[in-house]
Amino acid sequence: MIIGAHSIIYSTNAEADRAFLRDVLGLSHVDVGDGWLIFGLPPAEVAVHPSSNNDVHEFYLMCDDVRGLVDEMQLHGISCAAVEDLGWGERTHVMLPGGGQLGIYQPRHARPRAMGAKTASRRARKPAVRRTRQPKAKKARSRSARKNSRKK
Repeated sequence: MIIGAHSIIYSTNAEADRAFLRDVLGLSHVDVGDGWLIFGLPPAEVAVHPSSNNDVHEFYLMCDDVRGLVDEMQLHGISCAAVEDLGWGERTHVMLPGGGQLGIYQPRHARPRAMGAKTASRRARKPAVRRTRQPKAKKARSRSARKNSRKK
């Protein structure tokens, strides 16, 4: 059923932001025609938070060292918002060349195991079944092993 997620970043300067994702962040990509790049992402997760409004979505990239990422962005001339300690993680916003912002945080919360595309489609097809362990069958002993045990 679900084989992945596709996120979209809207930009007034899509070419500059695509170059940032490709050249600065080093994301793998494919050109699907006419310069439209689709970028690969590492394993992802989704959470549902309570809200008084529907159709409100946020997109964040995650990293293992947000302060190191900020330092790296500065080397590329990319500015970042001050790092915020939010308890569940530390977050910054990277200023994209096109004028938008991209949230990036270092999580402290528990993370689910990454689910590959094959796992996702397999789970969609098969209902969850709890498997119980069957007792092991006794191995038949060879004739010589039985003979040797009788001699002792």
